[in-house]
Amino acid sequence: MAIKKQKLKLKVAIIGSSRYEEIDDKYKKISYEAGKAIADSGCILLTGGGAGVSEFTARGAIENGGLCIGISPADNYKNHVDVFKNPTTIFDALIFTGFGHKGRNVVLIRSCDVVVALNGGVGTLNELTIALDEGKDIGILSGSGLTLTYFLDFYNKINNQRKFNGAVIVKDKPKELIKALIELSLKHNN
Repeated sequence: MAIKKQKLKLKVAIIGSSRYEEIDDKYKKISYEAGKAIADSGCILLTGGGAGVSEFTARGAIENGGLCIGISPADNYKNHVDVFKNPTTIFDALIFTGFGHKGRNVVLIRSCDVVVALNGGVGTLNELTIALDEGKDIGILSGSGLTLTYFLDFYNKINNQRKFNGAVIVKDKPKELIKALIELSLKHNN
């Protein structure tokens, strides 16, 4: 029996804060909507495998028929829970990198096709600079906080001196952002 080759599904990484105190009801809803938009588009969601934005986005994807893979900084399940204090039941699968947060960020970004930033701090900024360096298309939700404003300012200044392979786009709504990134990715990969 021959196996029918299927086209690979687009992998969308969602990045943002893991700190509950930085995520109000508005960002819980935005994260959920982003996960739903990814599921509705038939893409696979990749997250940092942690709490906060990763968790709420995963819930949006999974509750709407999507698939979510968490890329964990831990080296095993026990450390994922006990050391990193991350949830487990919300993800369809966890990949244990054993590289800590910074190393995990590289694996997460290299494993995805496009990156969506919803909010965040230094860790999110680290992921964004990796994505920029790796030539990933990046989508930023407008009004998502000071860190993303700093990143956009940096990108606009440095992009005049150095051209990056990926594009950076900004949209007002999660669904618009996901749709625009999918279209951009298809354009770049066809």
